[in-house]
Amino acid sequence: MEQEKKSQTTAEQMTDRDLSEQIKKVTMEIHTRAEKTELMMSFMRGQVTLAQYKLLLCSLYEVYQTLEEEMERNSNHPGVAPIYFPTELARLDAIAKDLEYFYGRDWREKIVVPAATKRYCHRLRQIGKENPVFLVAHAYTRYLGDLSGGQVLGRIAQKSMGLKSSEGLSFFAFPGVSNPTLFKQLYRSRMNSVELTEEERNGMLEEAVRAFELNIQVFDDLQKMLLTVPEQKLQTCSTQSVDTLRIPIGKTAPLFRMVMGLFVALATVSIGLYAF
Repeated sequence: MEQEKKSQTTAEQMTDRDLSEQIKKVTMEIHTRAEKTELMMSFMRGQVTLAQYKLLLCSLYEVYQTLEEEMERNSNHPGVAPIYFPTELARLDAIAKDLEYFYGRDWREKIVVPAATKRYCHRLRQIGKENPVFLVAHAYTRYLGDLSGGQVLGRIAQKSMGLKSSEGLSFFAFPGVSNPTLFKQLYRSRMNSVELTEEERNGMLEEAVRAFELNIQVFDDLQKMLLTVPEQKLQTCSTQSVDTLRIPIGKTAPLFRMVMGLFVALATVSIGLYAF
């Protein structure tokens, strides 16, 4: 009996030291805040339109382009290599395929992103150059969240937008992952095997929280964009970031609530990160 207690204590201590579990704990409060917003509930009610989803894809493309470029550039780094799975997880090509489906071949000339998306990308570039191991925090919260919630979110998006096929929803599909549950176990074990100093571990946890905060800033900027830029203009804007001014909330408020619901679901991994 005594030996069983010691084994249980040892197992609990090992779990407490697991980086994946520590990230889950330190981000729980900010995750809960986002999860309980009216915006999140709006998405779960299936209130997302095609125009809103197209706008979301624009920001996702910018973020994943930066993340995947930095992951590739640092793929031999001892902290990044263990969790580098481009064949299984890369999202950029899938998002590009969706954007081309919705916007046409010249989609690169039509997309628009808020300034906060640019700031998010800047942070990814910065840590890619200065502290590559911190990319693990961003990769973990994004990829495993997308993998966990992808099928559910894809079905909701398809139904909400009235799409008759899966075209335009490639972002949610992971053809390179045959068994998501087993893959997530492998990913977490690889991630937990990364050797970190205490300083690096603390920095990693801070970066995980920062990842959520950066996404919330994107939410705020998307709100300003939707309140100040007519929907028609959003369809023809370039990839330059949009500087916005505050104006009274009018007819665009429902538009904002619906698109933000979807973005919160994806960016805070409300279905994924805390479900496995």
